[in-house]
Amino acid sequence: MKKSQLLIDGQWVDALAGETIDVIDPCTAIPFGTIARGQVQDVDRAVKAAQGALDGAWGRMTATERGRILQRLAQIIVANGEELAQLEARDTGKPMSVARADAAAVARYFEFYGGAADKIHGQTIPYLNGYNVSVVRVPHGVTGHIIPWNYPAQMMGRTLAPALAMGNAAVVKPSEDACLSALKLAELAMEAGLPPGALNIVTGYGAEAGAALTAHPGVNFVTFTGSPEAGILVQQATARNNVPCVLELGGKSPQIVFEDADFDKAIPIIVKAISQNAGQTCSAGSRLLIQQSVYDDVIKAVAKRFSQLRVGTPEMDLDCGPLISARQQSRVHAFIRNAVEQGIPLLAQGELADGLSNKGFFIAPALFGQVPRDTRIATQEIFGPVLSAIPFFNEEDAIQLANATEFGLVAGVWTENGSRQSRVAQRVASGQVFINCYGAGGGVELPFGGVKKSGYGREKGFVALEEMSTTKTIVQHFE
Repeated sequence: MKKSQLLIDGQWVDALAGETIDVIDPCTAIPFGTIARGQVQDVDRAVKAAQGALDGAWGRMTATERGRILQRLAQIIVANGEELAQLEARDTGKPMSVARADAAAVARYFEFYGGAADKIHGQTIPYLNGYNVSVVRVPHGVTGHIIPWNYPAQMMGRTLAPALAMGNAAVVKPSEDACLSALKLAELAMEAGLPPGALNIVTGYGAEAGAALTAHPGVNFVTFTGSPEAGILVQQATARNNVPCVLELGGKSPQIVFEDADFDKAIPIIVKAISQNAGQTCSAGSRLLIQQSVYDDVIKAVAKRFSQLRVGTPEMDLDCGPLISARQQSRVHAFIRNAVEQGIPLLAQGELADGLSNKGFFIAPALFGQVPRDTRIATQEIFGPVLSAIPFFNEEDAIQLANATEFGLVAGVWTENGSRQSRVAQRVASGQVFINCYGAGGGVELPFGGVKKSGYGREKGFVALEEMSTTKTIVQHFE
């Protein structure tokens, strides 16, 4: 089995305690490698290495030089894209086409932020006579990044690229359930010329390495993607050091289909929005809200398409792969079982491909119809390929229903009425609203983040560079 190490100060090293964690193939439940089990002392080494980079070559580097390294890294990722995709697919079980798209997206993150690194300008403020006042953006310092298992490569690029572009030095803690592509990206970053200590990777359990990173007094800023419950722990830990953070904590995103929607366009996108990555996506469109007058026609078409979904291994490249773990599989099964026991109609299910291991973490996508508005599957994030269809009466009812959960990450609005598009987009409580589309290809340029229990702060776009930095006001008296 392949053994992976920690990256600290430009060196690949074992965890000080010498312990490891098995890497499990979600298609077979069989271990195929190990990662280092980093703990408090390893995080401390990584944070000190990051601070050393800030005090040394990385801290003295110009924005133009930083940008060139990130753009060079983007080119190296493209050159190694197939290997990166193979690692991502093996580790997470996702179809190869999805893994290849992830590898391409990672390259785009470093390309985008590499190009932006030397274009973050300050401002001057007219003040009293005899004074020059300027406001400049400066890095936080050492940034901690806790990334999830559903898109480890993409999430690494999404949080790391803007942090490095602004001149921070980073410590990344990938999920113990899937981190091989993140480790590969770190290897490629060293090849691109990133100085030792500018990027450090500590693998391990969230309760050990993750908790140590968020609580470390040498960390100046934290990004976290995960559950609302874990997000609370991150906030509590960073608050003790008065350190800011950006949190992306999931969603229960609605797809709102009005009676005048283009159904032929909408339905394939709606089904893909919940089946992609086996529904293990924070922005998955997991609630399908359909106007009552067209509910029967729409749900019939959705059910037909849903029943055609197929689940398989990465190399089969079907609609869905397995879930990430036995724990996640059990959780999703519990939601489906609970809904069936409540008598909620199960309208359609996808199929598992022939020849799959019965020990793999596979699950057939499930479509439920006429879902009561206050049930678990209507209000709680499932993080699996389960779609809840709920009828609504009119525009006002649709907006109230769309906002009737604790989350507010993404929403889709399907209508040909331009005025309605604007009204609904304004009133839906969501960080992103897509009109007659959904997701827009990931959109590195598009600010992303949520409201309510979906978290706060923004990633992606130029706003991420602002999140990854702070302002310094310089007042010069020249009389």
